[in-house]
Amino acid sequence: MKEQRKLELLIYRTGDFIAAFLSWLLFFIYRKKIESPEIDFSSSLQDGRLWQGLILIPLIWVIIYSIFDKYRDIYRYSRLETIRSTFFTTFLGVLLLFFTVLMDDEALKYTSYLSMFLRLFILHFTITSIFRMVILTIASRRLKTGKVSYNTIIIGGDKNAVDLYEEIVSRPYSLGHNFRGFIDSNGKSKNHLEKHLPKLGKIADLQDVMIQYKIEEVIIAVETSEHGKLKSILDELFDFSDQILIKVIPDTYDIMLGTVKMNHIYGAVLIEIEQELMPNWQKVIKRIMDYTISIIAILILSPVIIFSIIRVKLSSGGPIFYLQERIGLNGKPFNIIKFRSMHVGAEINGPQLSSDHDDRVTAWGKVMRKWRIDEIPQFFNVIKGDMSIVGPRPERKYYIDLISKEAPHYKHLLKVRPGITSWGQVKFCFTSTVEYMLRRLNFGILYMENVSL
Repeated sequence: MKEQRKLELLIYRTGDFIAAFLSWLLFFIYRKKIESPEIDFSSSLQDGRLWQGLILIPLIWVIIYSIFDKYRDIYRYSRLETIRSTFFTTFLGVLLLFFTVLMDDEALKYTSYLSMFLRLFILHFTITSIFRMVILTIASRRLKTGKVSYNTIIIGGDKNAVDLYEEIVSRPYSLGHNFRGFIDSNGKSKNHLEKHLPKLGKIADLQDVMIQYKIEEVIIAVETSEHGKLKSILDELFDFSDQILIKVIPDTYDIMLGTVKMNHIYGAVLIEIEQELMPNWQKVIKRIMDYTISIIAILILSPVIIFSIIRVKLSSGGPIFYLQERIGLNGKPFNIIKFRSMHVGAEINGPQLSSDHDDRVTAWGKVMRKWRIDEIPQFFNVIKGDMSIVGPRPERKYYIDLISKEAPHYKHLLKVRPGITSWGQVKFCFTSTVEYMLRRLNFGILYMENVSL
């Protein structure tokens, strides 16, 4: 089933390519007619610039869509939202083409910029929207007739869960759920949902169930006011967050706050938990900013870097740079780069946190730490893509394991790229105890929930 959906997504992307191809072809013919009204269709096709554009321009459009639309499972698309995003992306794409390809176009001598812009915009938006709506309408019909479905479990078991299940299955058409069973979240001897679905286990069994039944959608049928229970469930689902859709039953407070959105007009009222912390286009811009700022910082700070290299070498025997394994984005380990500020063998007895009066630190190391000079080489980590300029500070696995025992939600920080500096680091310069790490964690979570350009 997943392979089929991948093929249909490829068809959707191919449709975007063909739409861009056709819109540029028609626009080029229109331009040729403005320049030379006597020219016919066959003569337009003999222009070498047309074929260059028909190869290059559709590829540019596919890249733009990949950045701003983020291609994914078409059965999760809303047609209304797709029209809106197509309008926005087309506007930006046409604007980009005007400043890069059409700024000194000969046809502009015979018409206005606005007229050319509007014609290309209307052509591209109309043709692309038609292709997309046809494909998405076919997909919607396949979903409603049950030809496409997602392995789904319900987490709950009380009356809320039963009411939700009955509401979903009573619909006159499918909403794409292939219910495999439910996870008991209340631990009571009697579970109301057992009359309708098989019991697959308890919260502690959730990860095994996700793997065994290849679950693609999870409906959490506990009220969002049960914060402790909801948090523990989301912690268990963290490792699958990029692969599944998570929905939660809202309570009255959520509805009053306006956080509830309907995905289906006649569907159950659910909150869809957004897995993406930043839109894809913001991630791209943030990465470009990180890369550019890091190169500029290295060039400006090169005298400090050279001076520090000499001082570290003279301060004590050993290497100039210190590499230490940290855990980065999505739990991937990487080696963080620092100027060595301690004597060699400082952690021969295992990981130890540092403090202001740490006798393992060299004399020059104390100066570097005071002015954060030892952190400068991390700009190379940013260029490599291991880190960002701003983000939660990366920790070692040893300390992540310790923190996670007290705060299992720490793992959610691994959703964002770690940074050279963070709000938590501004508040707590050095974390000399696990308690301080836990306090810094709160600032990291706040950053993650509010991250933006």
